[in-house]
Amino acid sequence: MQHPAPHAPTPPGGYPLHDRTVVLIGGASGIGLRVARRATAAGARVVLGGRTPERLAGAAEALGSSARWRTVDVTDPASVAAFFDELDRVDHLLTTAGSYRVGPLRELSEEDAASPFTAKFWGQYRVVRQAAPLLAPDGSVVLMSGAAGARPPGPAPAYAACNAAVEGLGRGLAVELAPVRVNVVSPGTVDGNLWAHRPAPDREASFAQYRRDTVLQRLGTEDEIAHAVLFLFTNGFTTGSTLYPDGGYTLR
Repeated sequence: MQHPAPHAPTPPGGYPLHDRTVVLIGGASGIGLRVARRATAAGARVVLGGRTPERLAGAAEALGSSARWRTVDVTDPASVAAFFDELDRVDHLLTTAGSYRVGPLRELSEEDAASPFTAKFWGQYRVVRQAAPLLAPDGSVVLMSGAAGARPPGPAPAYAACNAAVEGLGRGLAVELAPVRVNVVSPGTVDGNLWAHRPAPDREASFAQYRRDTVLQRLGTEDEIAHAVLFLFTNGFTTGSTLYPDGGYTLR
């Protein structure tokens, strides 16, 4: 496929995803899988990454012949390097993978408090670092932050700081990697895969509080966040930005 010159004006309607390679680490479930469905529907090839082979294989089979998968652990530099050694080109990249502990300053150990940075910040940092030589000049990276970075919902200062740091990382990478575009999506609370695995009382209390705290007075959906990611993949004049699909949570 002939790609546009790096500084050419964006084609009408944005850059198409047809025949592009979209790498989705954390793409076997939740928001990442919703992005994968939209990308394959638009004609892209997707590469799914994650730690659980069975889940990855099932997701790739459901997506069809345009999807393949490899295991990767974003907290392990050697694993991330091995993942990208098998690729020859990356047009668009999203990382949603990472698990961590969240809680108050006075209750978490220093190791648990650092876990959002270990998995979410440094995980995304090392993924982009390994992908950088493979990125198409007119391609893009979307980092995953969270609205807690702009408006902490409760006593979880390290988690809030991590999300804010991811947004700063996105701005810094946008400058360094140009003309590759780098943006951040910073969702609010989403009724989806992540919360489905948490205790029901905690989930319902958090959902109720979020509805009260937002302008739209509802939760987001994984498809709404995926839609935001696809916009950032395809809009050729957006870089260094953070998009808040949060129902107006950060306005209150």
